[in-house]
Amino acid sequence: MKVVFLGATKGIGRALGRRLVERGNDLCLLGRDAEDLERSARDLEILAHRDPGAFRTVACDLSRPAGFGPAFDAARVALGGDFDTVVVTAAVFATQVELEADPALTERMLTANFTGTILFCEEARRRLLARGGGTLCVFSSVAGERGRKPVVLYGAAKAGLTAYLEGLDHKFHAEGLRVVTVKPGFVKTGMTAGLRPPPFAGEPDAVAAAVLGAIVRGTPVVYAPPIWRLIMLVIRWLPRAVMRKLGF
Repeated sequence: MKVVFLGATKGIGRALGRRLVERGNDLCLLGRDAEDLERSARDLEILAHRDPGAFRTVACDLSRPAGFGPAFDAARVALGGDFDTVVVTAAVFATQVELEADPALTERMLTANFTGTILFCEEARRRLLARGGGTLCVFSSVAGERGRKPVVLYGAAKAGLTAYLEGLDHKFHAEGLRVVTVKPGFVKTGMTAGLRPPPFAGEPDAVAAAVLGAIVRGTPVVYAPPIWRLIMLVIRWLPRAVMRKLGF
């Protein structure tokens, strides 16, 4: 595969990038932090026994949609032609308490996780369909499954993103677009540092392995760790009166 990867520098994204190159795939790394991108690219080159510069990097910020087109153009050149896979793991995370206390942070989170991500996916969708199809793998979250006290704002953005991705799959699947929506539960990464992990918390590499399998198979929805599929099935069916009393 030739992969345009937005967000491969930390946590699950970094683990997934490593698994992709171990399979011999070519990657172009997109992100807003040039130093993080370069470190990740060098790490992947060492892992894959590739020459320096084998994995190119391109600046791209989810809060700046005007840069999406140029970023894809640069990635196409870096990959030596049309790419067939786009992966999006980048996102902004903050706790509900932090978001309620900081309207500017809330705006940045909503812009990046909803508007920016959807506009990026639209650019990816147009380009993949223009070549006859491909795979678009995007990280949403179980936080978007239902409104819950600890993730009111973050969950709202992810709920909108999940609905968009499902609609995209329905509309363009017959034209060759394979949409893979990843719904991570609690995973031990820098994003969740400082939060108390539940007994079923996942590890980045195990989640990355599940996501890679979904990309290869074209699985429309993947919960990671898998136990979250059952957990959210229960949560979705709980009465509203019960949800008001729960802290989960």
